[in-house]
Amino acid sequence: MARTIVERELTAPVALCGPDGRLNRDAVGWTRTPMHDTSGIDGRRVWGRNKRWEYWAVTTPTHIVALTVSSIDYAAVHAILVHDRRDGTTIDRSAIAPLGSSATLPASLGDGPARARTKSIEIDVEELADGSGTTLRGSAAGVRFEIVAHRPAGHESLGVVVPWSDRRFQYTVKDVARPATGWLEIGSSKPGDSGKGGEGGEPSERIELPEGESWAVLDHGRGRWPYRMVWNWGAASGVVGGRTIGLQLGGKWTDGTGSTENAVVVDGRLHKLSEELDWDYDIHDWLAPWRIRGTHADLWFTPFWDRVSATELVVFGSHGHQCFGHYSGWVDAGSERIAVDGLLGWAEDVRNRW
Repeated sequence: MARTIVERELTAPVALCGPDGRLNRDAVGWTRTPMHDTSGIDGRRVWGRNKRWEYWAVTTPTHIVALTVSSIDYAAVHAILVHDRRDGTTIDRSAIAPLGSSATLPASLGDGPARARTKSIEIDVEELADGSGTTLRGSAAGVRFEIVAHRPAGHESLGVVVPWSDRRFQYTVKDVARPATGWLEIGSSKPGDSGKGGEGGEPSERIELPEGESWAVLDHGRGRWPYRMVWNWGAASGVVGGRTIGLQLGGKWTDGTGSTENAVVVDGRLHKLSEELDWDYDIHDWLAPWRIRGTHADLWFTPFWDRVSATELVVFGSHGHQCFGHYSGWVDAGSERIAVDGLLGWAEDVRNRW
C-alpha cells in the first residue's frame, strides 16, 4: 500500500534547536547538502537524552570496514569492525567508557574532527583541507587502516530531521556512494603501533583498497531520542550499467513523523523518495532474502553475512542484526526508473534501549 508523504526541501542554513533547547520547527525537512547547525545538542542545557555519533562503513570486494565514534551523554561507545569476505574471519573491537570524555565530536557536521581515544581503540575522522573528502584512520588490536572517502564535485547527501516531538527529535545525514581509497592492515597489535607484527608476533597483511570498487557510507547523527527505539536501515553503493548508484533506505523509526530517510543517489545527484517503505524479512532466518518496497522502489536484498551485536548495561542495551549482502530490483530517480543489480551493501534491524 502506498504511503506517500509530503516533505519539505530546505535550501538555507538553519539551527536544529531553539534557544530553549527544543526542536526548531523551521528545521524540519530534508536537504541535499548539510545545512543544519546542531550545536544545541551539546549535553549542557539538556542532559541524558543527547545522542551524537559518526558511523562510517566501507565496502570492498574483499573486506568490510566500519568505525563508530559516539557519545550518548552517560557513556561513550566506540567500535572498529573488519570482516574478511575471503574467509569469513572478523575483527570486532569495541570500547564503552563512562560519560563522554573519550569522544571528540564536532558541534555540526564538518566543523572539526571526530576522535575516539581509549586504551584499546583510536579513531580519527578528519575532513581534507580542500573539502574533497574525509580521512578515516583507526587502530585497535589486530588492525589499522587509513582510508579516504572522496567527495566528488557536486556530490549530494541526504540530510533529514525526524520530529517525534518538540523534545525528542533526530537529525541524520546519510552520505552514500563515496568512492574510497587507502589501505587496511591486519595483524598490527595495538593502537598506534608500527604494524610490524600482530597478536602473537605474526606478520601483518596490508590490503590496498581497489579504486573504483571500494565505497564509503556515512551515518552522522545528532538528536535527543526516546528511551526505546526500533529501526531499519539499508544502504548500498556501487556501479550499475556504468553509473554510480547509492541506495539509502530506512524504516520504523521515522514512521508517522512526516519524515523519511529514503533516497537514491545517481552519479552524485540525490533523488528523494518521499514515502514510507515496507520492509519484509524473517526474524527467524536473518540470511533469508529481505524485500523493501513501495510505490517508487521494489528491492530484494540477499545477505551473505549477519553481524549480530548485543550489549546489556544498566541503562543501555542494544541488540542488532546488520546483514551484509547484495541488492537487486529497481528504484525511481525522478522520472527515470533505475535498475539495481548486485549492489553491495547492508540491511539492519536494531532495537535500542538507551
